[in-house]
Amino acid sequence: MNPQAIHEHNSAPLSAPTRALHWILALAMIGLTAVGLYMAEFEAWALYPIHKSIGLLVLPLALARAAWRLKEGWPPAASPATALEQTLAKAVHGLLLLCTLAMPISGMTFSGASGHGFGIFGLTLMHHNEDPQRPGQVLPLHEGLSQLAQSVHSALGYLLIALLLLHVAGALKHHLLDRDATLLRMLGRSER
Repeated sequence: MNPQAIHEHNSAPLSAPTRALHWILALAMIGLTAVGLYMAEFEAWALYPIHKSIGLLVLPLALARAAWRLKEGWPPAASPATALEQTLAKAVHGLLLLCTLAMPISGMTFSGASGHGFGIFGLTLMHHNEDPQRPGQVLPLHEGLSQLAQSVHSALGYLLIALLLLHVAGALKHHLLDRDATLLRMLGRSER
């Protein structure tokens, strides 16, 4: 391919499935992370069933996005980048993808192992493990696994926030400083 053809290819809008999976998953993960922080800070127990339900619905989307990324590969850079920029971009994108998979899995593991069960908007997938000695309380199925999953889920939440900030900073750098098509093609538009 000649340089002009490569430039036109690298500045063309990304495919509709790529854009849809990116934005739906991004908005869901940002919302879930914000609600998770709020729940932890203010012990907003009423939000847990909603958080769990949406988190469980995110998992198939994250799996679809990972499968799509494996099938399609990573999009080519919209403009030349240094080796450090390329490495950082691949690391951030890869870790973001892993976080979107690990967050719902660790949350589901935490909730299940702690005895609280989980489901999707009233459809029970795993029942509470009621404590027969203390009505309204649950018995953990595996205390150690529950604590590990809770720690992983919490740590991943903070890692996700850091990665999102890096990702947004990178997109803004491309758009405002490099003035390339990186952000535009994720919005479904061509170069300015």
